[in-house]
Amino acid sequence: MNEKMFCFQCQETCKNSGCTLRGMCGKQPETANLMDELVAQLKILALTRKPDRKLGLFAIQSLFMTITNANFDDTRFQAQIARAKELIGPTSVSVPVGVLSTENEDIRSLRELLTYGLKGIAAYADHAAVLGKEDDAIYEFVFKALAATTKDLSADELVGLVLECGNVAVKTMALLDAANTGTYGNPQITRVKTGVGKNPGILVSGHDLLDIKELLEQTQGTGVDVYTHSEMLPAHYYPELKKFPNLVGNYGSSWWHQNQDFESFNGPILMTTNCIIPVKGSYLGRLFTTGMAGYPGAVHIPDRQPGGRKDFSALIKLAKSCPPPTQIEDGEIVGGFAHNQVLALADKVVAAVKSGAIKRFVVMAGCDGRQRDRQYFTDVAQALPEGTVILTAGCAKYRYNKLNLGDIGGIPRVLDAGQCNDSYSLAVIAMKLQEAFGLKSINDLPLSFDIAWYEQKAVAVLLALLALGVKGIRLGPTLPAFLSPNVAAVLVKNFDIKPTGQVAEDVAAIMAGK
Repeated sequence: MNEKMFCFQCQETCKNSGCTLRGMCGKQPETANLMDELVAQLKILALTRKPDRKLGLFAIQSLFMTITNANFDDTRFQAQIARAKELIGPTSVSVPVGVLSTENEDIRSLRELLTYGLKGIAAYADHAAVLGKEDDAIYEFVFKALAATTKDLSADELVGLVLECGNVAVKTMALLDAANTGTYGNPQITRVKTGVGKNPGILVSGHDLLDIKELLEQTQGTGVDVYTHSEMLPAHYYPELKKFPNLVGNYGSSWWHQNQDFESFNGPILMTTNCIIPVKGSYLGRLFTTGMAGYPGAVHIPDRQPGGRKDFSALIKLAKSCPPPTQIEDGEIVGGFAHNQVLALADKVVAAVKSGAIKRFVVMAGCDGRQRDRQYFTDVAQALPEGTVILTAGCAKYRYNKLNLGDIGGIPRVLDAGQCNDSYSLAVIAMKLQEAFGLKSINDLPLSFDIAWYEQKAVAVLLALLALGVKGIRLGPTLPAFLSPNVAAVLVKNFDIKPTGQVAEDVAAIMAGK
């Protein structure tokens, strides 16, 4: 065997089987193995300690570090592993390291499905914790589930934990939604410019809204503008963030375009969370990371101290010496359709459905990615008939949010609820529509799910939808490699999950409610 690593946690995993020599995401085998070791230490922590706020936060931050494209810095992982061992203390407990240490294919599949759901939950929980919102029940489940992956449980017992993970994902996303809206206000319908100004700028990518707020505060009056990139686009929708005149616009597209976008931006780039791809040397000197993100050679902005804020002065100083961004487009993107805003339009939406003007809602949320077959999602958006409304969240929206798809009686045909972190909004909208129409189930709505997935936050969202009873989800562009044939069959049987197929056939089935 020439395997140097094994990882199949993301959609792009090699040959939809597993990365064994180097991650398709760009991580080196040494980094992948350190991630495996960190997860193993978290399992020992869960077996030997009861969670409190300190241990719970450490666990979710550590899991967050290991999601796809978050952190490529071996020194950070080594430090986190050392810290885990300190928190564990003297112990004789040990656990196998790595995915392939579980020999039974189905048990391995369920353990990894549970672990990746936990990683998604961890990302959402960390964002909420940054804003002062924590829930002990979430930490308790994380420890319970981590410990469960080391025990001789049956497939049925693991399936039960996976479904429980979905319920905890719903709870965690609701917590984050409350944290975001309680801090920044409810998102509002907003037109976001995609052109550039004449000032030098700082480009912010990732998902952490507190980071961009503190950067906006520190750049006021400095002559430095701030732009969003990829999943940071929804920062423009929040009242407490959109009030900053130095928040100028959105630059570029989804995460996998960053080599081109970061090159032409000219100024500093702040990566607040995951979605880093291998960095070109031409802009590495302008790349800064913070939070759980990390990249070798990039300057890392330390965490804020209690009651304090992060210091972005190094970015501001560098920005002042850089030319303004090179303009790559000049238009606008409309968004801000989170649950509060859509529910404010509920009467109009319900009337449009009852009149037949809106024939179907299609949830096309999730992740974007590099593979050519993701053109499927753009083609579906273009092929859906005029009486359909697309509900979206996450960077998958960049496949169609710049298309001219028009509106239905003033209701845009693409309703962007925000980041992948805001997928909870789509569930709330569905549940409120179910209530408005007096239906017994979400599945009775004129609503279809055509979901793009890439990494572990999307896994948590998928489990959340299953926990809410949603059936008939199309998932693509491939089904996860970590689903064994038997586990996939269980999901198909119980939830009617199906792979995306040919555009014309899928659109016809969607419109027929199949």
